[in-house]
Amino acid sequence: MQVYADNAATTRVSRTALDAMLPYFDTIYGNPSSLHSAGQRAKEALEDARERIAKVLGCTPREVYFTSGGTEADNMAIRSAGAYGLRNGKKHIISTAFEHHAVLHTLKALEKEGFEITLLDVSQDHNVTADQVRQAIRPDTCLVTCMYANNEIGSILPIREIGAVCKEAGVLFHTDAVQAVGHLPINVKADGVDMLSLSGHKFHGPRGVGVLYIRRGLAPANLIHGGGQERGKRPGTENLPGIMGMAAALEEAVAHMAEHTEKVTALRDKLIAGLSQIPHSVLNGDPVNRLPGNVHFCFEGIEGEALLLLLDANGVCASSGSACTSGSLDPSHVLLAIGRPHEIAHGSLRLSLCAENTEEEIDHILKVVPEVVTLLRNMSPVWKDLESGKRQYII
Repeated sequence: MQVYADNAATTRVSRTALDAMLPYFDTIYGNPSSLHSAGQRAKEALEDARERIAKVLGCTPREVYFTSGGTEADNMAIRSAGAYGLRNGKKHIISTAFEHHAVLHTLKALEKEGFEITLLDVSQDHNVTADQVRQAIRPDTCLVTCMYANNEIGSILPIREIGAVCKEAGVLFHTDAVQAVGHLPINVKADGVDMLSLSGHKFHGPRGVGVLYIRRGLAPANLIHGGGQERGKRPGTENLPGIMGMAAALEEAVAHMAEHTEKVTALRDKLIAGLSQIPHSVLNGDPVNRLPGNVHFCFEGIEGEALLLLLDANGVCASSGSACTSGSLDPSHVLLAIGRPHEIAHGSLRLSLCAENTEEEIDHILKVVPEVVTLLRNMSPVWKDLESGKRQYII
């Protein structure tokens, strides 16, 4: 049996999304910026997709900017807030210690340009609170950027409460909602969000296309300079097939969200209950407020890389954390942020499910993971030291 359990990294493009894309490769293939009839048909499709996505997000079409994905949208949002801050003499930004690197590395770049960055610590519940944000806001704060849900451990942040704090303080609020859109009910106005990033391939749309919602009245900062596409704020010929596939996938995900959430949550809980039976294991992430499909564990006495390779050999595709940092030998910054020691953080496993997964697949995972963990522990000198008492167990 082959089980794909790495949906947080990317999802399979749905048939609905693929069918929506195909005409824009060979039938309606004009450039939306062209004035001739072929170009104008493409332009009509582009604006139709913008309207459909805006309807899902709860905003107006003019507040939707198409990007190459979540990383570009994050960069554009944070850079836009930074430019706003410079114009108003404010150079302080608040974020969290377990953000995606698309946010953290952009903040690092701004720090080198004279901005001061405050990264909020993560609580014992593996989350942050609106009160932490309130206490961190200063007169010179220009932006709060907090992810909607963590991409590694699945914690869902109290976005609406944070949005209310930011609105009260008059501070811009951005959320990286890449892992949340299509899986959680979102309304940017009700959530008090000024900017939101999303990526199509996280909800069965295509790769290489995303959206930045930016509230009307805010001026997006250009990362790219060129033509007049996206009202001159994101130049470059639009990826029309990708945009049409993303719009279709998003509508489909939202239409079936309730039933998918019920199914995936049940699979998730069964998987968590089963993996919790492995001795010296620990669940990472908020135990209650977590994404429906996220399961993240640490197993003492093993290395995550070996675990992933052996799981793959036994038909289970999984990850240890963010696919964007899979080549790094360093332990996950997310696990370190929630207080896991280096030696525990190295033995991590993320299983991320979707509605296409089945109970039979969960049973297969629950059979294979304990076997692989036992095999690796029996080969580990560290585990032998733990069993003999030379070292003390941490978990």
